[in-house]
Amino acid sequence: MARVSFISRMIVKAGREAEFVRVCEELTRIVRAQEPDAIYFEFFKLREPRRYAVLESFRSEEAEQRHMNSPWLAVRVPTIVACVDGTWEREYLDEFTA
Repeated sequence: MARVSFISRMIVKAGREAEFVRVCEELTRIVRAQEPDAIYFEFFKLREPRRYAVLESFRSEEAEQRHMNSPWLAVRVPTIVACVDGTWEREYLDEFTA
């Protein structure tokens, strides 16, 4: 099973930053407590105005799918999506292979 890692970048609507940060911090605490196969999960504020990113890494594709189908994510995704201006850009990060 290959590890799945990616970074997603997004722009948050003006005036929605505090709500976005609150929900993302809440989600981060839950993922860290409830998902043992989440190797890394953290949101970041980028240096450009209203730009944010989340870095996620899971032990396997199955672990990522469990995360994507989790009840805690389902409850928070509508708020996150409502805060995002447009969509987000996801970039997958692959491990080096020898």
